Amino acid sequence: MSSDFEGYEQDYSVLSAEITGRIARIPKLAADEKKQMVAQVEKQLEEARELLEQMDLEVREIPAPSRAMYGARMRSYKQEFSKLEVDFKRSRIAYSDEVRNELLGDDGISSESQRAHLLDNTEKLERSSRRLEAGYQIAVETEQIGQDILENLNHDREKIQRARERLRETDTNLGKSSRILTGMLRRIIQNRVLIVILGIVLLATIILALYFSFRGH
Repeated sequence: MSSDFEGYEQDYSVLSAEITGRIARIPKLAADEKKQMVAQVEKQLEEARELLEQMDLEVREIPAPSRAMYGARMRSYKQEFSKLEVDFKRSRIAYSDEVRNELLGDDGISSESQRAHLLDNTEKLERSSRRLEAGYQIAVETEQIGQDILENLNHDREKIQRARERLRETDTNLGKSSRILTGMLRRIIQNRVLIVILGIVLLATIILALYFSFRGH
């Protein structure tokens, strides 16, 4: 299972490197080229997001002893992805020196103010994104804790079921032993009764023999 995670991990590393390179090129491109590059980066970001989701699913299937290590790596990749998204947003509103000079002209101060306003909004979006990411991480960790608790409860239930089975087997064996002992006791009583009867008969026979012997004299 960890080999699947590492395969996704390699794919994500290659993809994130390509995204980083393209984001750095966006501000330097002309309008048409920039539009095409933005579309490509958006597509790659979606692919990266899907890879992260698949990696997250793989982490949940990894045995508990190794899950913490892979979980830490996942948190690092998610933070990196959040940074890529923020950098991408900034690159879309950033201009190269040549393009900025063409766009600003005499209204440079006003445009710079607008750009500063856009950057400020981007910062706010970034902070909101970090808060959402933190909330998501807490939800994932809570879900993981719940899953661990369920696994422990399942193990405890299996132990209880095995204990019940052993008790049933013990009860069955005790029932068989009780029936065997009851039969043995019954046979012992019967044998003793037979011995007593035989003793009485033998005693009666001796008495009769003595009686007839004395009577004959």
